[in-house]
Amino acid sequence: SSIVQGQPLAVLTTVHDTSSASPSEVMRITCSVLMAGALAGSAEEQKNRPVTKVINLLKDMVKQLEKEAEEDEEVYNKVACWCQTNDKDKTKSIADAEGRIDRLVNKIEEETASSSRLNTEIKNLEVEVEKNQASLDKATANRKKELAEFNEDEKDTLQSISALKSAVTVLSKHNGGAALLDMQASLRSTMRTHHDKIGDMLSPHEYKTVTGFLQSPEDYFDAEPTFKQSYAPQSGEIFGILKNMLSTFEADLSQAQKEEMQSQTAFESLKAAKEDEIKQGQDHLEEKQEELANTDESLAQAKEDLEDTRSSLSADQSFLANLKEKCQLTDQEYEQRTKTRQEEISAVSEALSFLTSDEAHDLFSRTFNFAQLRERSTETERRESAAKVLETVGHKVASAELVNMATTVRRDAFVKVKKAIDDMIAKLLQDKEDEIKQKDFCIEELNTNERETELKNRDKEETQTKIDTLSNEIEQLTNEIETLQAEIQSLQTNLKRAGEDREQENKDFQETVADQRATVKLLEKTLDVLKGFYNKKHKGASLAQEDPAGPPPPPGFKSYKKNSGSGGVMGMIQQIIADAKTEEAEAIQAEKDAQAAYESFVKDTNDSITAKQDSITDKSDTKAKKEGELTDSKKDLENIMIELEELANENADLHKACDFTLKNFDVRQQARDEEVEGLREAKAALSGAQLTLLQRSG
Repeated sequence: SSIVQGQPLAVLTTVHDTSSASPSEVMRITCSVLMAGALAGSAEEQKNRPVTKVINLLKDMVKQLEKEAEEDEEVYNKVACWCQTNDKDKTKSIADAEGRIDRLVNKIEEETASSSRLNTEIKNLEVEVEKNQASLDKATANRKKELAEFNEDEKDTLQSISALKSAVTVLSKHNGGAALLDMQASLRSTMRTHHDKIGDMLSPHEYKTVTGFLQSPEDYFDAEPTFKQSYAPQSGEIFGILKNMLSTFEADLSQAQKEEMQSQTAFESLKAAKEDEIKQGQDHLEEKQEELANTDESLAQAKEDLEDTRSSLSADQSFLANLKEKCQLTDQEYEQRTKTRQEEISAVSEALSFLTSDEAHDLFSRTFNFAQLRERSTETERRESAAKVLETVGHKVASAELVNMATTVRRDAFVKVKKAIDDMIAKLLQDKEDEIKQKDFCIEELNTNERETELKNRDKEETQTKIDTLSNEIEQLTNEIETLQAEIQSLQTNLKRAGEDREQENKDFQETVADQRATVKLLEKTLDVLKGFYNKKHKGASLAQEDPAGPPPPPGFKSYKKNSGSGGVMGMIQQIIADAKTEEAEAIQAEKDAQAAYESFVKDTNDSITAKQDSITDKSDTKAKKEGELTDSKKDLENIMIELEELANENADLHKACDFTLKNFDVRQQARDEEVEGLREAKAALSGAQLTLLQRSG
């Protein structure tokens, strides 16, 4: 409520606080107001109708209340707009986050299953590759073993064949002496090496014959039987046996060599198949490993995104819940304030209607006259003295409560007034202590908010710098990748054109060579025809001259001679043939040079393309990593901005709650101390003590 300098407002405050009072109570309060005004006013104020001032004061109160209602409506509209906007935005953000979470959860489940599947497939491929490699290693080892055995058997067989051939030669020539001894040693070695084979090859009789031959080969060459033989030796039998053995060994060797070749061919076929299977398995394994790496990386990124999205969702949900609560409380508070203020305006308006009525005018006149004619007793003087102290201090410190207390002092009993003064002093001291605590709290919270805001602004600047740097680097990498791709495209185009040009050049070369060779062939054939004719010696026809039996015949042919130009024509043809062959040789050399240059160009171009593709891969990997870092930095910046907004809101709330206290702390503390001192002196005045304040002011 408004305060008019010099006017006691105890009753007005009562009207303000009891807005729902009945008409009789409003009349009583109004009368009290007028009585207080009459008692406190000077003779001049009474002459100037204090009732009018009270009416004006009440009208000012109505205007003030209407102004406060407009201010409340403005504040409410701003809060309502804030509530509506943020409710809509946060609701959408929450819905988007929940949808993103669902998608991320599904993606994580799918990629987790894919990762598990790929791990299983990789293990199976590794086992398959290992099995194929083991099978190949085993086959290789077996092949080496079989080859070693074959070589050993072949060596032994060749030695045996050589021995058998020597034996057959010796037997066929009926040689003895040293040759016989060498043959005996060789055959014995063969019998030992191939004992089982020879045993299966020969009948018992044949085996016995050969054994006997090896023991005494010289007996088979004697004319007469030795003491060991009861019959003449039959070298022909042993000769046949050894020759059959030789044929068998040679046939077995040939068969073994064929089988060895078949085994080698089968092994090479198996090796090629296994190596192809191993290569395919390894290629497939590398593809699966690369796919697994990409899947695991995507899975990790999805999990990180899910965690960030859930954190953001939780923050948005918390913010929205607080927003709804705050907005609901604001609605309730605004409704209550509007209702209370309307009731207050109604009460004040009703009081004004009473004050402006004729009945009230007559009542006020009688009350004022009674107050002016009444003689004051000692008690009244003491009341007036204490009231003046309270009014003086109240106006000095602009305290409506002290002014109201002055009215109470004039109206109520001493005991009640003293208790009221003691209660007010206690309340003022408690308010002072609470205000000190509030000041300390505000200073500490504002300092903390300022420090945190400064740190967050620093984080914001660093993060923004990082984002700008990453954006520039990504843009540079993108441009470099596009440049490399354009260069690769250009190289591939040039390579394609060079291939087409080479193909056309080769086609032209083939046609040129074919034309030259056809020309040479045709010219050589032409030259042969000419040579066949011009190189022959042509003889003229010679006929016996007989005397004519009648008139002589007309003159015959002239003597046939070579065309004088034939030599030049054949020389030109030979020169053309030589030129054509030279041109063909030059064309062949030019074709070789062009082919070599093309192959070199293709190799250099492919090497350049490979290098650029490798560079694109490296730059793409770097770009992907930096894009990931950029995304994270943008999320960090977004979180920092949210935290800065929260700090700014907190700062605004702190200033709203603390600015008045901090700005007016010293003034309010001094005013409160003066209020306490005034209350104490008023109490002393009521007890008959000397009024030092009035003495100081007087």
